[in-house]
Amino acid sequence: MKISTKGRYGLTIMMELSAKFGEGPISLKSIAEKNSLSEHYLEQLIAPLRNAGLVKSVRGAYGGYILSKDPATISAGDVIRILEGPISPVDFTEEDDPAKRDLWLRIRDSIAEVLDSTTLSDLITFKGEDKLSNYMFYI
Repeated sequence: MKISTKGRYGLTIMMELSAKFGEGPISLKSIAEKNSLSEHYLEQLIAPLRNAGLVKSVRGAYGGYILSKDPATISAGDVIRILEGPISPVDFTEEDDPAKRDLWLRIRDSIAEVLDSTTLSDLITFKGEDKLSNYMFYI
């Protein structure tokens, strides 16, 4: 499964809003500038997130967007499903070979489990520890 720019940029928007949760609205222009993204494209992505109830818009000179609920209650899976649709590596039917169908289902379920168990809070607090730093390599 390949996540398109819709999903990636949508997660970027949501992470930026999560990082400023409780501090007031954030403009899409500031998110676009900070991340070198198209403000126009972000405007297209925020609409489905707002329609799904994940974000609220605030009008006015100091308006922008805020999360509608705590970042710890919004998963990466919520965002990806809204912007990308159902999570599935391939389309399959009941007529497919049962062994292959079982493989696709296990892959789909594994991807969904990771996305659904990762909250926006998890994403903004990730420290990026270098897992290879504990190993010594000899050539």
